[in-house]
Amino acid sequence: MTDMLMPLHAFRFRVRFTRTGGEGGQEDVCGGAFAECTGLESTMEPKAIKAGGMNYGAVQRAGPVSFATVVLKRGMTRTPDLFRWYQLVAGGAYALRLSAELEVLDTAGETALTWGLDNCLPVKFKAADLNARGTEIGIEELHLAHEGLRLFDSGGP
Repeated sequence: MTDMLMPLHAFRFRVRFTRTGGEGGQEDVCGGAFAECTGLESTMEPKAIKAGGMNYGAVQRAGPVSFATVVLKRGMTRTPDLFRWYQLVAGGAYALRLSAELEVLDTAGETALTWGLDNCLPVKFKAADLNARGTEIGIEELHLAHEGLRLFDSGGP
């Protein structure tokens, strides 16, 4: 069996946020090791066209595409980058959109594939629940709305 057919482990990934620089280049804004990522999905709503004389079924055409909200969870850290981004957008900086790349790593730690999210907008930030009697690590969440889901070949655009 070749490496291309081997299933990837879903627990090895990293996330990086970038924005387009002044001269068209990409600059890293923040990134991190996240414990969980959900919502990497895209749905196309088919449009049924019923034609006269076609009694067996309707013709199916491609309709509008929608994207799920991506939820990133990680252990709470002292790095405030993600909350500051959310705070800026919530305060009126609506144009401050970032791109995100989610790299899935193979068993050797190399990038196997990369998912890209276009024009991400932070729509929810949840700080960790605080409990003086608890012993678990605090988990914070960042919810992202975005305008496109892409899959890059072998870790690059």
